[in-house]
Amino acid sequence: MDAVPTPRAAPFPQRPILFFLRYVRRWPWHFGGLLVLVVGAAGCAVAVQYGMKLLVDAMAAPERSAAAVWGPLTMFVALIGVENLLWRLGGWLGCRTIVGVGVDIRLDLFTHLTGHPMRYFAEHFAGSLGNRITGTAGAAGALIGTFTWNILPPVTDFIGAVIVLSMVDWRMAAALVVFTAVVAGGIAVIGVRGRPLHRTYADRASSVAGELVDVVSNVWVVQAFSARARERRRLADRFAAEAAAQRRSWLYLEKTRVVHDLCLWAMAGGMLVWAVFSWTEGRITAGDVVLVSALTFRILHGSRDLAFALVGTTQHFGAIAETLRVIGQPHAVADATGAPPLIGLGGAIGVERVGFAYPDGRPVFEDFTLRIPAGQRIGIVGPSGAGKSTLVGLVQRLDDVQEGRVLIDGQSVAAVTQDSLRAAIATVPQEISLFHRSVLENIRYGRPDATDKEVRLAARAAYCDDFIRDLPQGYDTPVGERGVKLSGGQRQRIGIARAFLKNAPILILDEATSALDTESEIEIQRALNDLMRGRTVLAVAHRLSTLAGFDRIVVLVDGRIVEDGHPAELRRRGGAFETLWRLQAEGFSVDEALERGLRAAE
Repeated sequence: MDAVPTPRAAPFPQRPILFFLRYVRRWPWHFGGLLVLVVGAAGCAVAVQYGMKLLVDAMAAPERSAAAVWGPLTMFVALIGVENLLWRLGGWLGCRTIVGVGVDIRLDLFTHLTGHPMRYFAEHFAGSLGNRITGTAGAAGALIGTFTWNILPPVTDFIGAVIVLSMVDWRMAAALVVFTAVVAGGIAVIGVRGRPLHRTYADRASSVAGELVDVVSNVWVVQAFSARARERRRLADRFAAEAAAQRRSWLYLEKTRVVHDLCLWAMAGGMLVWAVFSWTEGRITAGDVVLVSALTFRILHGSRDLAFALVGTTQHFGAIAETLRVIGQPHAVADATGAPPLIGLGGAIGVERVGFAYPDGRPVFEDFTLRIPAGQRIGIVGPSGAGKSTLVGLVQRLDDVQEGRVLIDGQSVAAVTQDSLRAAIATVPQEISLFHRSVLENIRYGRPDATDKEVRLAARAAYCDDFIRDLPQGYDTPVGERGVKLSGGQRQRIGIARAFLKNAPILILDEATSALDTESEIEIQRALNDLMRGRTVLAVAHRLSTLAGFDRIVVLVDGRIVEDGHPAELRRRGGAFETLWRLQAEGFSVDEALERGLRAAE
């Protein structure tokens, strides 16, 4: 079976500015076009002020000449029309750019997120991760909009104002440069100092969103334990902490705005007094006074937007930085550069002298070896913590071994692509995960190119075609979030149908029937027997009776193999497995039975 390759995003940069620039490079013509249109529109706006100066000077001339007025007036009106046209074109292109970049960012973050190992998802709220992806796309869109409409125009206005004022009085232009540089520098310093506040707020908001989703997804537990008031109090505490962080971030912005307003009030007043004084001395014309006045107030309002935008960008970059820290971190399990796909697919499994420990340092395997020929059905038995689930996880390369190697058909699982490896393995876990989609779509997930007929054949093989047809919409019936509309046995059989459809040479059964009632287990065991035929099977089971027909049983204790052989042979030996079987038949759990069995074997 060939694996469908997963699109891979380039390695994620860990700095927000580099993350943002990768999309600028991906959309060069859009960003370049936006730059030209916005600079052109802002330049026209400055030129309009100069056109007003020419018009006023023409009207204030001693000799009243209509011909002298029509030229500046025509230029004034034409520049307004061109400015408006450029702004509208910029809005159209900005819409396409922001929406397109947002889609790319969400897809890239999703692709990177799904490459993390399963233990990563055990450490983070699913809702929080989803909100971070959406929030990061929104933050990037806000950055593009802020730069396009709140930063670039004021900067263009400033440069244009300096050029125009140089034609009136170079000292005014120099004063504008110095004053603006001082104000911008001060605002930038204040904005940088407020970044931790904005980052804290972004982190709190994401965490609270994740907790809210977690409570909603477990609403049955909330109702069953009469915990609505308790959860409300808990969320109230979380919301209060988030609100406090939001207030600190918001009020810091307000303090920045106060400082900025005072500075610009002083600048505007000073420039106007200077212009009027120069006019009284005859050094500049009435049109120059109008020009200075118009440009000063344009710079005043534009620089206010600029200051707010610069401070606001720290919030957006803070949100992106937090996402890169959580989602964009390097994958703990990654494909080797140029890794080939898995080939051969006979299904032989080899675990050679493997050493593995959890991230916290707790050892699981040390010099562990196990060989499973192609087509053999092997059951893994042992107490909780013996390493059963870790073993099947290492075969699927959900984690990397620290020593030794795991082989599939003689190929190291660390040397081939993860997608091709997992395409060769079908898994039926204890808890089947279903999407909030139709039954047909959930079964077809095992092989997306399967026809409707092939899906129904797989359903019949898994003994679930009858109950599916009895559903309100048959195969088109939505199963609800995580399959909540179906019983445990029904979900299990759909999971088996999905494995039938995948038709992989290796089958992993991880406690596939332990949570079911006896009637459901009998039906599902019958489906599993059909599914196992002709495949290499690695089954973790607590109910030893489900392993009676297997080719081989391996008993694990503390990461070591204490017994290995055919189930009938192990029972004849009268060792740990036989004691386990007998004690479990008497009603003891696996852990209790194993403890007694090992004690008896000693």
